[in-house]
Amino acid sequence: MLINGSWSEDDGKSRGEGGKFDHLPTSFRNRITENGSSGFKSESGRYFLYVSRTCPWAHRAIIFRHIKGLTNHVGLIMVRTGDEGYAIEKDSTKLVPGTDVKITSLHEIYSLSDNKYTGRVTVPTLWDSKNCKIVNNESSEIIEMFNSEFNGIGGEHFDYFPENLKMEIHSLNDMVYNKVNNGVYKAGFSTSQEAYEDAYDGLFEAFDTMERILGKHRFLAGNIISGVDWRAFPTLYRFDTVYHYAFKCNKKHLYEYPNLWNYTKDLYQMPGISDICWLEAAKINYWTGTRVNATGTIPKGPEGIDFSAPHDRARFG
Repeated sequence: MLINGSWSEDDGKSRGEGGKFDHLPTSFRNRITENGSSGFKSESGRYFLYVSRTCPWAHRAIIFRHIKGLTNHVGLIMVRTGDEGYAIEKDSTKLVPGTDVKITSLHEIYSLSDNKYTGRVTVPTLWDSKNCKIVNNESSEIIEMFNSEFNGIGGEHFDYFPENLKMEIHSLNDMVYNKVNNGVYKAGFSTSQEAYEDAYDGLFEAFDTMERILGKHRFLAGNIISGVDWRAFPTLYRFDTVYHYAFKCNKKHLYEYPNLWNYTKDLYQMPGISDICWLEAAKINYWTGTRVNATGTIPKGPEGIDFSAPHDRARFG
């Protein structure tokens, strides 16, 4: 994190009482609007998304950029784990869009945006090259902006958060975020047995609930795909390769849940999604982290995880 604009190895006091772990709230919460009433108007070429191939929170922003037809309108700049948080990948531009400033670490654009910033440096981070400011670094808000505020630019008008499903999606999102997306981290980074077991139990309760739901219809909110599906996917995609082992979430493999496993394959096989999934990079990143694996050796397995194998979800239409 940064403290008054200077880099620190402080972890942001993300430890709660009783050995619990939780993600701290994000700090930049501005909103892009189609008419510009927020001060940030949706425009082609104006915004850039800083993301990591390994991070599930960044992954859902990458997915929404793709499914809403924004790949030629919102820039993508890749980062990787470095000595000071995230470093700019060697093949990505180090020139901050809209400036003549070159950077090597992601935290430098946080200081550019606010030279007294104190807080975590996270991905995804959405950068405005016109005002040279960070717009937002909350993934759930970034995907909603991509969904609704760029329709006149991207050309993909499908609504992943339709009004008639908003209550149901909100309820499902709450479960998916707290027990699945964040649940694996709560289990993996808890420092007390009680906190770990609470997170572990919550995660597999959610998996059981999702398995039942997916036995009734193709997607979580019905037979039409919605935003909650793409919020769940990045964690499910990484589960057997990373979280099952590294985060001690080992009650069951994902492939032992027939509906969840086929559902994950269904999402992976949607047009263009496999091209923006980097499982090997995620595996290496997690297993080389000293908080997860002190030895630094990387497991060879698992074998037989084939997201391209046929699924049975078409039976729902």
